[in-house]
Amino acid sequence: MGATAFGDFLRFYRLRAELTQEELAERTGVSVRAISDMERGRARCPQRRTVELLAGGLALPADEAAEFAELARAGRRPAPAEDHAELPQAGTACMLPPVLTQLTGREQEQRALDGFALEAESSASLQVTVIHGPPGAGKTALALDAGHRLAGRFSGGCLFLDLHGMDEPMPPHCAVQRLLRGFGVDERRIPADPDERLALYRSLLHQRPVLMVLDNAANEAQVRPLLATSPGSMVVVTSRNTLVGLDSHHRVDLGLLDVDRAVELLGVVAGVRRVEAEPQAARRVAMSCGGVPLALLIAGNRLASRAQWTIEHLADQLADEGRRLSVLTAGDLQVRAAFEISYHQLHPAAATVFRRLALVPGDDASVELAAVLSGQSADRAETALEELADASLIGLGETPGRYTRHDLLRVFARERLELDEQPEDVRAASVRMRDWLLAVATKAALHFDHDREEVTAEIDGPDPVRDRDSANRWLTAELPSWLGALRTAAACGEHRKVLDLAQALHWYSDLRGTGALWREVFTAGAAAAKALGDVRAEAEQLNYVTWALYTLCGSPVEALETHHLAVAAANQVGDELLEAWAVYYRSAIERRLTSPREGAPFARRAIELFERVGYALGHNLALSLLGSLLHSAGEFDEAVAASRRSVAHFRASAAAPGNEELLSMVLSRLADSLAASGDVPAALDLLDEAEALFRKHEVSAGVARVRHLRGRALIKAGRLAEAREHLVAALREERLSEARVDTMVMLAELADESGDTAQAREHRVRALAECGRYDTPEIRGIACRLADQLGLAVSESA
Repeated sequence: MGATAFGDFLRFYRLRAELTQEELAERTGVSVRAISDMERGRARCPQRRTVELLAGGLALPADEAAEFAELARAGRRPAPAEDHAELPQAGTACMLPPVLTQLTGREQEQRALDGFALEAESSASLQVTVIHGPPGAGKTALALDAGHRLAGRFSGGCLFLDLHGMDEPMPPHCAVQRLLRGFGVDERRIPADPDERLALYRSLLHQRPVLMVLDNAANEAQVRPLLATSPGSMVVVTSRNTLVGLDSHHRVDLGLLDVDRAVELLGVVAGVRRVEAEPQAARRVAMSCGGVPLALLIAGNRLASRAQWTIEHLADQLADEGRRLSVLTAGDLQVRAAFEISYHQLHPAAATVFRRLALVPGDDASVELAAVLSGQSADRAETALEELADASLIGLGETPGRYTRHDLLRVFARERLELDEQPEDVRAASVRMRDWLLAVATKAALHFDHDREEVTAEIDGPDPVRDRDSANRWLTAELPSWLGALRTAAACGEHRKVLDLAQALHWYSDLRGTGALWREVFTAGAAAAKALGDVRAEAEQLNYVTWALYTLCGSPVEALETHHLAVAAANQVGDELLEAWAVYYRSAIERRLTSPREGAPFARRAIELFERVGYALGHNLALSLLGSLLHSAGEFDEAVAASRRSVAHFRASAAAPGNEELLSMVLSRLADSLAASGDVPAALDLLDEAEALFRKHEVSAGVARVRHLRGRALIKAGRLAEAREHLVAALREERLSEARVDTMVMLAELADESGDTAQAREHRVRALAECGRYDTPEIRGIACRLADQLGLAVSESA
């Protein structure tokens, strides 16, 4: 009965020593055939001399060698006489294998399993926990750790059984036989009839509380017969499949390790001091391994077996995606092999979706995108995605209908795409995906066009965009994908498609996205317009680049240079509306380069031009901007008057497309000026209205802006605790741009008021660091003052 346990330990110790059966045979003189038979449990009575040779060849320490010999002796002992009066004692057929590597980064999961064990101890029914996750995530390691730590809580001990679900699944009747042997039942007492065998198993399990680890399950049907009613017992099932059809009390979805935990595991295997000596290289290795414990174990073993290597050398090898999976090989441990087992069990339709997801630029994908890539209907694509999710080859996104991938599986999918598909089919799928992404993004963006009453664009393929809300959600969720499609289209010279999308995104960009994003999009749009010879469109796109540079990127000097190009193009076509926009943007540039007072004349000129061409929307936005400039110049009464006129217009245009978002923006400016002029209660009412509208349309940047302004107004009202709360919340929004500096300065001053000098210093340090992102005289002046307060030497011209 102990021969199988002996064989299991022999294999574990051989793998730990990174030896093949042939290499161990060469070291010991024991034949490869004999080693193979012992590992597979076919050789039940290894002789003492054989065991000694193996222990020596494996370089086992004394305590392990003694345990190893005892396992061999247990296999040679005669079976005990039958005793129907007592329960059979636990045998060695299902002993827990040793833990070969310290479990790392799974503290949360360990605590959860501890809690499940406590629950099982007091339960009247069998408690089942399923641990599932992608290949190489460490499911077995976690289950073994639980077995060794928790076995003492169960008087019947712990049984371990590898169900071989990913190679040759063990039939349930064979599993029952192995478990009966694990209970200590003599082989001669095990019934030949499967039903009688199962009845004996259930009766024994019912009489003793045990912890049972069923490792590597293939499916629910393999596990169900092994789940007998057993008060006080706990079964831990591990599987790559989610086993959604199994009635389990608890589930542990074993994810991948974050970078810090991954580096920690690398240190456990390769040596902590070695990792500490090259921290950045270690992080590169960890990131290339994608947080997959198996990959990290292999990487660590490669380093441990190659003392002359630097970690940087391994990091450079792993940086090449084409070689990465080949590098992640150590003996018979291979990341690629672990992935292939799951991949080859997929249905053809699911395998196609899995491969082609490698073409997606982003980290996740929707059902519609999978359908376009695979050429299947949305229903069939969703079925395939669910199969992939159940097999843990993709993950579930935060919202229904979206699926995530991890880096190493993406690399593997790319390999399979090259191996299993014809190049022309891959190219066709790529073009189909790119065209669909550009078309849907363009349609979605048009829903934010304030000058468009209706969007009627037709989509060739699934159409996820129905209205403004769905358009907003789609553009946000698919940003990496549609931006990747835009880049590829620009590189391929598809200028019309690039320009169409860039033009459509203008109004959407007004309150969403980052400066880097819009700088790239509108620069691509300007280049596409130039290539098409469309001077008017080029001037328009250059205006948008100007806006992104001064508003979000903190680069007014570069914005002014681009502004001159936009004006030249506008003059070339003689378009006064383009000129009005250019002058509008110039006023904001002057505000940053010189002073708000210098910007005001440009704003007044923009108002005149918009009025001349009869563009009411632009006219009233320019009025609001003028109010903001006058506010910054200290002319609060005029600022309030200008902003009131703008607000009145947008209140009267409630039915206009996107009106509420523009109303929110001008309300915020009016509120700021009212607070500065002393009417804080009115200002707070307007800010409440603006925030409600921003939230209604899911404009996080607008909400943050309101909270910034409310914090400032509350300071004027002496409500300092409330002010601090709103200012801290505002800082979470990156798009606040230069206002982030102002927010941090106000927080520092609030900390001064409360006597918290450490907090004040921290805010000033952060504000000073933030100043480095913006190249304006005002920000340089703030930086100089902050540096002085912090005792640093920084000149205002630096």
